[in-house]
Amino acid sequence: MQENKPSALSFQKAHLSDKDFARLSHFIYTNYGIKMPPQKKVMLEGRLQKRLRYRGIKTFEEYCDFVFSKEGQDAEVIHMIDVVSTNKTDFFREPSHFDYMTTEILPKMKEKGVNKINIWSSACSSGEEPYTIAMVMNEFNDANKAFINYNVFCTDISTDILSKAKTAIYRMDRVENIPLNLKRKYFLKSKETENPTVRVVAELRRKMSFMRLNLMDPRYNVPEKYDIIFCRNVLIYFDWETQEKVINKLCEHLKPGGYFFLGHSESALNKNVPLKQIKPTVFIRK
Repeated sequence: MQENKPSALSFQKAHLSDKDFARLSHFIYTNYGIKMPPQKKVMLEGRLQKRLRYRGIKTFEEYCDFVFSKEGQDAEVIHMIDVVSTNKTDFFREPSHFDYMTTEILPKMKEKGVNKINIWSSACSSGEEPYTIAMVMNEFNDANKAFINYNVFCTDISTDILSKAKTAIYRMDRVENIPLNLKRKYFLKSKETENPTVRVVAELRRKMSFMRLNLMDPRYNVPEKYDIIFCRNVLIYFDWETQEKVINKLCEHLKPGGYFFLGHSESALNKNVPLKQIKPTVFIRK
């Protein structure tokens, strides 16, 4: 839901005190698992300035009081988390994972006669990962005269970023590294000349379903058991104990023998989780 901006007012930049930073960082970590060490105080102060302007609030003390009020819990917290969340992503990021899908996972499924797979992009951000997955699936089917039907379930904590993923419109610079044949096949160019964009074709957009999900929730109310789960480059923001809990909750929805991908800077080794490593950052459900 979009908010109505207040009428233009003269705002001075608010200062985030150590006390108010402690209140906010504790709340964000406890409820959303995002670590906020002292060195992130300046970042948090800067990112939340626009929330204060939206609300017509002049101090962080007043903003904290509002966030922790009943009204703020209902009306503001979700927008605060949208602003705080980091959403760095690219098409074909960490390409070895998609190579492994193409050369190992999908051929095995084809040999077994699998004709439908469910894939979960659990921290989908603005959609680059799930649309990359869809391109990989389509290209495999075309190259191997296969017909493996698939769906990609996309979740993220940020409602704003999920909206962008659903729209599937990207600046031209976001698709620069995609091979030309795939750009021509899976993206439509806008007619804008000053700020040109592309949009993912409807064929791939129809394969997506979206839902807001906080990985810190006690349980995940998701609709399926999945053959493949991607959980890449999000666990790095959690501490060890939270990482283990999140992986276990995700694995409750992963089929035995299903595949689990982590980011290249993450690991499930030495954690009490039902996964067996088959190559770096690629695991199989025991």
